[in-house]
Amino acid sequence: MEENINPEGLIEQARIRREKLSKLIEAGQNPYEITHYPVTDLSRDIRENFAAYEGKEVTVAGRLMSRRIMGKASFSHISDAKGMIQIYVTRQDVGEEKYAAYKKDFDIGDIVGVKGFVFQTQTGEVSIHATGLDMLSKALLPLPEKFNGLQNQDMKYRLRHLDLIMSEDVRETFYKRAKIISGIRNFLDGRGYLEADTPILLPLEIGADARPFKTHHNALDLDMYLRIETELYLKRLIVGGFGKVYEMGRIFRNEGMDAKHNPEFTTVEIYEAYADYHTMMDLVEEMYKHVAMLACGTLQVEYQGVTLDLSKWEKLTMTEAVKKYSGVDFSLVSSDEEAQKLAAEHHIELEKGKDSKGHILAEFFDAYVEDKLIQPTFIYEYPVEISPLAKRKKDDPTMTERFEYFMMGMEMGNAFSELNDPIDQRRRMEEQAAKKRAAGANAEVDEDFLDALEHGMPPTGGLGLGVDRLVMLLTNSPTIRDVLLFPTMKPKK
Repeated sequence: MEENINPEGLIEQARIRREKLSKLIEAGQNPYEITHYPVTDLSRDIRENFAAYEGKEVTVAGRLMSRRIMGKASFSHISDAKGMIQIYVTRQDVGEEKYAAYKKDFDIGDIVGVKGFVFQTQTGEVSIHATGLDMLSKALLPLPEKFNGLQNQDMKYRLRHLDLIMSEDVRETFYKRAKIISGIRNFLDGRGYLEADTPILLPLEIGADARPFKTHHNALDLDMYLRIETELYLKRLIVGGFGKVYEMGRIFRNEGMDAKHNPEFTTVEIYEAYADYHTMMDLVEEMYKHVAMLACGTLQVEYQGVTLDLSKWEKLTMTEAVKKYSGVDFSLVSSDEEAQKLAAEHHIELEKGKDSKGHILAEFFDAYVEDKLIQPTFIYEYPVEISPLAKRKKDDPTMTERFEYFMMGMEMGNAFSELNDPIDQRRRMEEQAAKKRAAGANAEVDEDFLDALEHGMPPTGGLGLGVDRLVMLLTNSPTIRDVLLFPTMKPKK
């Protein structure tokens, strides 16, 4: 047994815990052999409904988080899926042998089961007076110091299990995340949208700007790519006759990481036949209000010291927004050369091949506008150069029926009146792929999608939004890593 435990090199507490486990196993009390423990109630339900529970016998289970040994009677706290509750353990009620084991063999971090009746202490704390006590799993490693938990932010993400154990606030963030995701689904399902599942592994790298992850399928001897969006497959479903579809799922982009970006993230993409980008604007407002009320109980959401008012949404064209925040009016700019001169005057660097008026307008927006958009704001009418899948405006073909919406200086989602002209779509996709290849990257045109479009797609409104950024806002989390259970990280050596 000692060879299997191999305590050499472990810290002293871990060595002692393994010795305790060995003795329990030798005594025929292996805690890992317990397969079922019939829990009847959870801590928060008991605490919040004490009047209904007072004197009632309950069975609870959870992690031992504290112990206060006081001779023949002791107090502990256990943590379960809904929080913490105090247990009162006496030698008289659990028996001398069990009480001795509780004092000697139990450690902070062990998983325990408690049977007993609910009462309130003299200090008013709702507690369980134990009549039975069992060890259900032995923790061989100690927990972090209880008052501070995990302080190193890097370790919080790497050891998320410990972060969740030590912080009820962290657990609450991910409960709220689940509620937000459920709320989005319920909202869309209730409005007749069909949830779809489309492929994650794709046989080609499309010409879109995002860089994909590449892998190889051995059986087919085929290079494949993790999807960077779900758009083209979902539009094929619209062609196929579905009127309203959506997909919530993981997207993968082989790009940089910061407070707002993770290589693996969650989006919702939504498409509706016979709708346009105005329909999608209305949908965004209604959905955000629905989800905010569900998750926060209010439309006045606090985020990093700012109150966001989700009941009011400003609407500006990109040209209007650039004029408002930079003073430059692109409606008066008549040529690419004039726009290039403005870029030079304002020290805006342009990428090779991205020096048209439309590209430069977008660069002005990034430089002068985006970080100013704190309250909910729709920015619409985007240049055609940066909107290869959006329908052109009838009265100005240099612009598209596209919007993005912003809060706290973050882009939260993107929507179009979808381009359903297969000839125009092919031209734009081929131009986009050619530019990507000219820059040294691989890129292809999705012929299957173009084939679908040539069979006829009805006028369609489309919307894509980042779920993780929405969760950030509604949980007051400053970084995307705080709302991903296991964010992407470089392994430690």
